[in-house]
Amino acid sequence: MTDKATTDAAIEAGSALERRIDMIVVLAEVDKDVEQRLKHMSRTVKMAGFRPGKVPMKMVAQQYGSQARSEAIGAAVERAYGEKVRELNLRVAGYPRIEPKSDSSPGQLGFTAVFEVYPEITPADVSGQAIDKPMLTVTEAEVDKTLDVLRKQRTTYAETDRASLKDDRLTIDFVGRKDGEEFSGGKASDYAVTVGAGMMLPDFETQMVGVTAGETKSFDVTFPADYQATELAGATVQFEMSVKKVEAPVVPEVDADFARQLGVTDGDVDKMRVEVRSNLEREVKKRLLAKVKEQVMEALLKVNPLEVPKALIEMESQQMAEAARRDMESRGMGMKNIPVEASWFTDQATRRVKLGLLLAELVKAKDLHVKPEQVRAIVDEFAETFEDPKEVVRWYYSQPQRLAEAEALALENNVVDWVLANATVSETPVAFDELMGNAA
Repeated sequence: MTDKATTDAAIEAGSALERRIDMIVVLAEVDKDVEQRLKHMSRTVKMAGFRPGKVPMKMVAQQYGSQARSEAIGAAVERAYGEKVRELNLRVAGYPRIEPKSDSSPGQLGFTAVFEVYPEITPADVSGQAIDKPMLTVTEAEVDKTLDVLRKQRTTYAETDRASLKDDRLTIDFVGRKDGEEFSGGKASDYAVTVGAGMMLPDFETQMVGVTAGETKSFDVTFPADYQATELAGATVQFEMSVKKVEAPVVPEVDADFARQLGVTDGDVDKMRVEVRSNLEREVKKRLLAKVKEQVMEALLKVNPLEVPKALIEMESQQMAEAARRDMESRGMGMKNIPVEASWFTDQATRRVKLGLLLAELVKAKDLHVKPEQVRAIVDEFAETFEDPKEVVRWYYSQPQRLAEAEALALENNVVDWVLANATVSETPVAFDELMGNAA
């Protein structure tokens, strides 16, 4: 049986990316295929009362005829579809939807394959796009700021009998009453709260300054008009607060003990500063590149508007939903009864698919392919932060998935470099606190 004798096909365009192929399956050829399939089955089929291979063909056909016919028709349709796709050199995205036709001629079955193709992309000119490239050089001042942050992260607290100040930690009991009656959520015991941290309502925060251990005080608190609990929104209530403990913050000094806390085993403060600076320079570089990369990707999307296959968006959305589910499960969240819908990620998935197609075409058109030394440089940079960099490098090169991540990053960097070389770029200093997210 030849494919040509079995099927005929014609193609038409639907939407910008949708295609429809009409196919005809000749039933006489299907019957021949069914016969061959049943003969093949009869060699191994088992039925009670018969030895394997000795079951009468009539009984085999009666038992497996529907299955064989369905498989034969499916194979014929698949051949017709595949032939036409290859003949027209179509880049199919996703899987086709096969629809039966009701107006087939006698002796034939008609089908329509509905599918999407990849868009034709010609990378647009980016010379008119403006990229603001943030610049920051790490100095000793940034090292000092970083050490200050690290010190505050290691703050301990010491009990004191003085009146409370901002940044002190209080341990309190409190109860709130509206019109003399306690209300839900307005009561706590042994509650630890930092003065001035904004954890309580403003009227409550004010009352936590200047109190001492053992003190009890009553005061009014007015809830915001848009408070989430509607029964309390805009209401003025009465709180009674008992202070059990006042603790003052103790921030460690930059000394040998502090250096050892940061992993410098011999407590050498100068060595600690060198390591902090090295890590900081690496983090600053990463954040600066991320800001530039975001602008580059937006510029590419702006000058290359394109429609992308829905099938690819759906697949990407499903993958993102599954990744989110795994991430939450790894954090100890029971996801069995909590749905994670793919539709939540449609916008992100659409952007990812567009960028994926754009970058692939740009790499091909501008010869931005990744070189092995570029991948190795990225792996080496990853490995620098570990105690045994050589072992980390070996691990990356023994893990294809991990190495693929480095390759993808190198490819993105090549695209960024190309856009920066062809767009209008202005360098702008950026504040350290702004870049690191420390701005007040």
